[in-house]
Amino acid sequence: MRWEELEQQPCSIARTLAVVGDRWTLLILRDCFLGVRRFDAFEKRLGITRHVLAERLKKLVEHGVLSKVPYQQRPLREEYRLTDKGLELHPAILALVSWGDRYMADERGAPVRHLHKGCGLAMRPVTVCSECGEPVTARDVRVEAGEGWQDEAQQIIAPAQG
Repeated sequence: MRWEELEQQPCSIARTLAVVGDRWTLLILRDCFLGVRRFDAFEKRLGITRHVLAERLKKLVEHGVLSKVPYQQRPLREEYRLTDKGLELHPAILALVSWGDRYMADERGAPVRHLHKGCGLAMRPVTVCSECGEPVTARDVRVEAGEGWQDEAQQIIAPAQG
């Protein structure tokens, strides 16, 4: 499967990776959740080339993850803000942070803490069932064909033989 073909795959993960699946895009999203909004700020914080940054931001805008909002009229200057669609990526970003904190931190520990505004305590993400509220792990989930099923998806959800 070619990178350019991911969007055409009968798989939600592949289709999602076609939009947010490279390291620069994930770091841009991280910075968005940290409140970064302006092109120059992304460029400075990430050390990314203007060309690559412009491409990634354009893709996120085209897919409705970010929107461009004017903050100055003369000359026109715009900033990038997370849309509702973009905000819904927060659990995925938190899950990656949590995994990194657990498996990639050095002896000093996690570089940042996430505090729940409601109770003020440090928190980590927990996946729960949307229907009953119980915690969910990989061993608690069964996969079956859904409404968007295509015959080609068989290779994706069928267990490997061998």
